[in-house]
Amino acid sequence: MKYTKLPNTDIKVSKICLGTMTWGNQNTQDEAFEQMDYALDQGVNFFDTAELYSVPATPETYGATEKIIGNWFQKTGNREKVILASKIAGGGAYTAHIRSGGFTKKNIGEAIENSLQRLQTDYIDLYQLHWPDRGVNCFGVRDYPYKTSTKEAENHLEILETLNDFIKQGKIKHVGLSNETPWGTMKYLQASKEHGLPRMSTIQNSYSLVHRSYEYGMSEVSLRENIGLLAYSPLAQGVLSGKYLNGGKPEGARGTLFPRFIARYMNEGTQKAVTEYLRVAEKHDLTLSELALAYINQLPFVTSNIIGATKMEQLKENINSIHIELSEEILKEIEAIHAEVPNPAP
Repeated sequence: MKYTKLPNTDIKVSKICLGTMTWGNQNTQDEAFEQMDYALDQGVNFFDTAELYSVPATPETYGATEKIIGNWFQKTGNREKVILASKIAGGGAYTAHIRSGGFTKKNIGEAIENSLQRLQTDYIDLYQLHWPDRGVNCFGVRDYPYKTSTKEAENHLEILETLNDFIKQGKIKHVGLSNETPWGTMKYLQASKEHGLPRMSTIQNSYSLVHRSYEYGMSEVSLRENIGLLAYSPLAQGVLSGKYLNGGKPEGARGTLFPRFIARYMNEGTQKAVTEYLRVAEKHDLTLSELALAYINQLPFVTSNIIGATKMEQLKENINSIHIELSEEILKEIEAIHAEVPNPAP
């Protein structure tokens, strides 16, 4: 395994992070235990979860993933071996079954206490805001939704002050963002600097070979402000494994069970790009998944690459990507495809 530092800390995290959102829906607790056992054995010490998991988020499965992780901690005693990240859900209809009212002091406190209880731990290493409490272009929205976005942004100062209270209590160690924009990120950094409050360490945004829009503004923020990317959906919800090409609908696959989650990746441009990337992978005796993940692993603004799998063979393949070094020839071929079909997925 390769390791890096959680930005602005002395915490060593694996370059591969274990994603968990299928546990409690597509994966049973026993399967999740097997994944955590294997990942830890391979040197993966960074796990990412969220209060709303498993996904799709429903009242019936709310908190299920955190409960599974907590049960594993209780069974194995491995809490101190894991750098654990979780998130408070953002607002909107999708999480109305959890709470309403945005990132208020009350809501943040409630979310942290409930997560700690489910996770059977006294602290969370990295606590993240799952998505902004305002309209932004994420989750398949390509352009900024200026007609429907809320007129007022979050109270960045109050949020940081509230998070700081829980840091002082030892219940969370560090804080991060998710699905944020350059403007939102800089507002948090500005409030942190001006008021001596905790600094956002990471930002968890979508990044894959077919969705590289992070490079339009956020990559510079990452590099200049030292706020590392935790890349999620690096295989574009499995589309960059190639299994959905030519109308494929593998039994039990996420896109087969929940087609709306891969809808953004099923346009003509994305399918063309995936076909071309598959050609490059096969030419160099790699799987498409290995190519896609290895590309992200070597990016200078990436702190960790969040992989997720429903089957053990997928997990093993994904973790193995850390051992693959892409040659200059392969990187040039990837960039040629990107130039021809730039960011086909929103």
